[in-house]
Parts: sequence; C-alpha cells; structure tokens
Amino acid sequence: MQAEPPIRALIAPVTPLQQNCTIVWCAKTLKAAIIDPGGEVPRLIEALKSQNLTLEKIWITHGHLDHAGGTAALKAAFNVPIEGPHPDDAFWIDEMEASGAKWGMPEARTFTPDRWLQDGDKVTLGETEFEVYHCPGHTPGHVIFFHRQAQFAQVGDVLFQGSIGRTDFPRGNHQQLIDSITGKLWPLGDNVRFVPGHGPMSSFGQERRTNPYVADQVLAGA
Repeated sequence: MQAEPPIRALIAPVTPLQQNCTIVWCAKTLKAAIIDPGGEVPRLIEALKSQNLTLEKIWITHGHLDHAGGTAALKAAFNVPIEGPHPDDAFWIDEMEASGAKWGMPEARTFTPDRWLQDGDKVTLGETEFEVYHCPGHTPGHVIFFHRQAQFAQVGDVLFQGSIGRTDFPRGNHQQLIDSITGKLWPLGDNVRFVPGHGPMSSFGQERRTNPYVADQVLAGA
C-alpha cells in the first residue's frame, strides 16, 4: 500500500504574468504556506478555504513584483511570518511599490520579511520540513524550497520546462544562474518534480535531458 504523501500542493497562476503561486500544505495538519503570492490575494484566500487549510507561513523565492506583490496584503490579512528571500534581494523588495505603479499593479506594497533565508536553512510547515537553497543568477537573493521526502521543489524563476530564468535584470548573472542550476538543483536528483515560476511542472531529470540551455549534452559542448 502506497504511503500518503507528506505534503500536497495547489498551483494558482496570478497576475497578468501568470506567475505560479503555489499553496503547499502538510497533509497531516492542513497547515499551509503560500509560496510567491504575487497578487490576486482574495483568490488565494478562497483557495485556502476550499481545501480547509490554515495559513501558517508566507514563503518568498525572490523579490520580483509578480512573485511578491501581494505579500504585504496577505500578511495584513493573516499576520503570519514571511520567510525569504535571501537578503541580497532586499533592493527589489524596496522597489515594490514603484514597480507596481509602473506595471499596472498599484496594490503592490513593500514589506520586511520576518526571516531572511540563507543557503542551507530549513523551514517548517506543520509537521514537515523544507530545505532552502540559495540559487542566485536571476536575482542575487533567489532561493528555492525543497521537500526531500516528497521529491518536490518550488524553484521560482531559476528553471523552467525547456528554459531558464532571465539574467538581464539588475544584478542578474548568467553564469551564476547556470552554476546554481547545475550545482544546487541537479544534485537533488533526477526524480525531483518542480514547480517553476511560470508554466508547467517538470522534473530535473527531464531538464537535464532536454533543456536547450542546461541539458547535460548542451553544457558538455559549451
């Protein structure tokens, strides 16, 4: 008989950029975290209610508007701790309101995380635990969240099905991004299924075989 998965996840694309906000929860306690609440906070609250979940944490992979624009509103509604990103993304968070005004998301507000995250940190959710990996390149303070038992990761804009994150933003770095993917993500295992910041899920193994930017064969010929 197959064991019950320790965590479950629901993907809710938000904002005009269709960013994958992910609701993850401990299957035993129904305690939830919302990863990257970019906007449309009332819809996220309804999603929590539909699954009978109790919000326990807000987790942020990086400070871009489409990933973090709704964080302050969610914090105001639930008064739960904000964890992440890495402090090197503080400048992006400080620019949140200006970015929101520029990109037609005037409800976006700046915020201060209750806990900045570092490489190797652990974050808890109900009776489960996620590992944190600092993966700079798309932004300098980008982190990803990994649940080892479930072989599940939320990687924000580090890696996508068939693509990788942009590095043409301020303090982006292409080589740093490649190093993050090959040095931090690939060692977690080919079987890991991941939610990217945009688009469909994939696995690290699939991307190592087929991704035109970071497949093993592509990098070997670089």
